Amino acid sequence: MPPNAAVTAADASPPFIGILMLDTQFPRPPGDIGNLQTWATLGIPVRMHKVQGASPAKIVREADPRFVQPFVDAARAMQAQGAALITTSCGFLAAYQELLASSVDVPVVSSSLLQCAQLPQPGIVTIAAASLTPRILAAAGVPEGTPVQGVAPDGEFATRILGNEREMDIAQAERDVVAAAVALRQAHPQLQSIVLECTNMPVYRDAVARATGLPVHDVVSLLAQRWAALPA
Repeated sequence: MPPNAAVTAADASPPFIGILMLDTQFPRPPGDIGNLQTWATLGIPVRMHKVQGASPAKIVREADPRFVQPFVDAARAMQAQGAALITTSCGFLAAYQELLASSVDVPVVSSSLLQCAQLPQPGIVTIAAASLTPRILAAAGVPEGTPVQGVAPDGEFATRILGNEREMDIAQAERDVVAAAVALRQAHPQLQSIVLECTNMPVYRDAVARATGLPVHDVVSLLAQRWAALPA
């Protein structure tokens, strides 16, 4: 199969969610946006389109502008195939929400961050706090002053994903994400909800909810809501 060929979650006809994928090799356990089982469990058909060369470091740490047009082209290709909704596999692509949305005629949900404006007193857990700039937050419509907490930069989760490594200790990655969420909760006791920025974090949604006692929102839960709201 060609590298950029669409991969279907099931032998199903449109409509489907088109997922614009980074070029990655790190593990994607169930719950991750890039694991087909995540969507099969929800009964949502998806197709995935990998943008060649768009590594996590290029998108998150470098915000490399050379990949803007390839993502736009991928979104248009997904629409041409029959996508009813388009998303991405990196929350930092919220930076291009307006551009992606204006490039196609179907709804685009570039990031879980888009829901922050509709949630009560949210806080954000991210893979890279230093890279989640005010410009990206503003592009996603995140209310000014929304607290942000990153996972440990030298921890298992951040190191393996941003380094695009083939192996990851899932249990330790969960501890990293939970620790960040707990730190966020402790620093901001007024919070009423948590948003997981990273599309690899829905794997740990339940663990974060148990540890913080707060409702937890992520890209998978947001897409399930948007999918259910689409016209029949």
